[in-house]
Amino acid sequence: MRRNKICVRGECLSFHCSLRVRSLPLHTGSVGAETLVLTGQHVRLEPLQHRHVDGLVAATAVDPALYQWSPVPQGKGEATRYVDTALAWQEAGTAVPFAIVSVGDSGVLGSTRFWNLERWLWPPGHTRHGRQAPDACEIGYTWLTRGALRTAANTEAKLLLLTHAFETWQVLRVCFHTDARNHRSRAALERIGGRFEGILRAHRMAADFIARDSVRYSIVEAEWPAVKRQLTSLLGQG
Repeated sequence: MRRNKICVRGECLSFHCSLRVRSLPLHTGSVGAETLVLTGQHVRLEPLQHRHVDGLVAATAVDPALYQWSPVPQGKGEATRYVDTALAWQEAGTAVPFAIVSVGDSGVLGSTRFWNLERWLWPPGHTRHGRQAPDACEIGYTWLTRGALRTAANTEAKLLLLTHAFETWQVLRVCFHTDARNHRSRAALERIGGRFEGILRAHRMAADFIARDSVRYSIVEAEWPAVKRQLTSLLGQG
């Protein structure tokens, strides 16, 4: 059981997450976190660093009320702590955080990350024994500036992340959680092909500091080809 913490708006949220990891510690360096760049036609996902802080501040300042259900940093102090926490998780081997950047002008549009990286203890002789890549992961902490909503940015970011997870890491499952009250996020996950698994009651501390119910969605390896076609089709629609 690993304790994680994220600090936003001056408050620190601590929670435990269960990770099945090998007996020898593996860090995200083994999956190229520090150099992993995923580039599409509209957005580029590049390793989140302190040089992105000013861009994150500008991205959230456009419409702070937009982030009612998400722990999104407001102001330079919060953005700095946000990046500090993300990089600490990366160093601990539990996350791979990105800045979402416009290909056109390199402006910061938001952020996202792989996290809850699971490496299962496959027995010797199994085809997956000794892998460095995760066996399963979560995609989360995804947010975009107001101007990037209802554009190709979110769809392409999800396509880039999922393609890397299923085709490079060869994961068996990717999951997503969102606040049960966040109907826009729920609709977006269903739109890209996420399968509803259920509601986890009092799952995590919410952005408004209550015990939130989380809706869980997932995509498994066998579903990925259909999901990829759906995402590619959505991108083709503009």
